[in-house]
Amino acid sequence: MQDDCYLPTVSGALWPGVSYFCSTRQGGVSLPPYDSLNLGTHVNDNVDNVARNRMKLQALLPAPALWLNQVHGVSVAEFHNGDSAQCLSADPQADAAITTCSNCVLAILTADCLPVVIADEDASVLGVAHAGWRGLAAGVLENTLLAMRKHLKADRALKAWVGPGISQPCFEVGPEVRAAFVDADPRTAAYFLPASGNGKGSSHKWFADLPGLARYRLNASGVDSVALSNRCTFREADLFYSYRRTPVTGRMATVAWLQGATN
Repeated sequence: MQDDCYLPTVSGALWPGVSYFCSTRQGGVSLPPYDSLNLGTHVNDNVDNVARNRMKLQALLPAPALWLNQVHGVSVAEFHNGDSAQCLSADPQADAAITTCSNCVLAILTADCLPVVIADEDASVLGVAHAGWRGLAAGVLENTLLAMRKHLKADRALKAWVGPGISQPCFEVGPEVRAAFVDADPRTAAYFLPASGNGKGSSHKWFADLPGLARYRLNASGVDSVALSNRCTFREADLFYSYRRTPVTGRMATVAWLQGATN
């Protein structure tokens, strides 16, 4: 019999001083189409089931997760010096968060958008970001880095992990999405492949490499070490929710915390 506390998770390489993982859709109590570990409170799932799912997640964490009210924007919530306790009753409206506190669990929800975890080599400051194409184009990663660097020594290197999200072959977008990136930086044209048979000129469709764009923008902002999970939420239906595949669906959570930072 499967342990009720067991939840499958996806993570990257060992990261000294940082714990992080992305949940999957497995191991919870929600019913279809949210089956089964839906952690989103905003998708019309049964509220009691979501609460039970969050309790299952909480069993893996050192402290209560700090959730955000995500709006595909660029605002960054900051949790320092114990003030995170004040925010447990009201999720701040933001699409990224940072902390310098040990065991302060930052959390974001996704279902095709990218979860991005960022920390410095000393594990003294941590950031997480929800990066869909709108937030990515508008600068959510750059804003997260700007907030983090206020707490860093100038010579400290940063690294990042880009978690499960929709892959390029599955992410067909219109010309306005390509323009949002390419008009600002022509070099990002390399991350868009034309979709055949989908119109010409202004109506042409493209396949967008969202993880590649995230890595490019992180590199351009001085984050030299960026690891991609190479997991596709659209294709791996048994493991992940995907809004593009099924608009009425649940959400995974990516959580991260510093193991030994000092306040």
